Amino acid sequence: MLKWKELYEQCNTCEKCELKNNRKNVVFGEGNLRAPIMFIGEAPGADEDRLGKPFVGKAGQLLTKGLTALDLLRERDYYICNVCKCRPENNRTPYDEEALTCLPYLRNQAALIRPKIIVCLGSVAMKFVISKDWKITRDRGKWIERKGCYMIATFHPAALFRDESKKKLFWHDLKSVRKKYDEVLNSNQNKYQE
Repeated sequence: MLKWKELYEQCNTCEKCELKNNRKNVVFGEGNLRAPIMFIGEAPGADEDRLGKPFVGKAGQLLTKGLTALDLLRERDYYICNVCKCRPENNRTPYDEEALTCLPYLRNQAALIRPKIIVCLGSVAMKFVISKDWKITRDRGKWIERKGCYMIATFHPAALFRDESKKKLFWHDLKSVRKKYDEVLNSNQNKYQE
């Protein structure tokens, strides 16, 4: 496992797949490096590629607004990144080979952060983090636990612009994340008090 500096440098100079050809910036990730929550999307969009930061475009702003309403802040409560660190042309869905090439970077990030909660935003993140057998419409909102880490998948915030009916379910899932976060915090505080 690489430390943050080495991981960032290796990722930033990566040329392991064709996504390197069109990128302006590698979009590594952002937030609290000791965060209890880790949000994972699929790949950067145009705004993210231009700025080198994850979830700063229209979909990211919607996500941030929802999380801020629940008193979850990027710099304090969560780390956010993508499976793929480079933008696929025309914002297409990353190919499996591209995601698999980038997966070691994501796994290294998760190993360094050691989050208590992982939230997969969309079907690509869900497929590569939770299970390829899960379906976003069927399995979103379900919690599973692996090695002391709770995982959930919800819609990618970009999907809410294409289908307004998903907003209510998405909001329900974000509230579920907040509730789980409170449970995890309380159980950790109880351990220290015993």
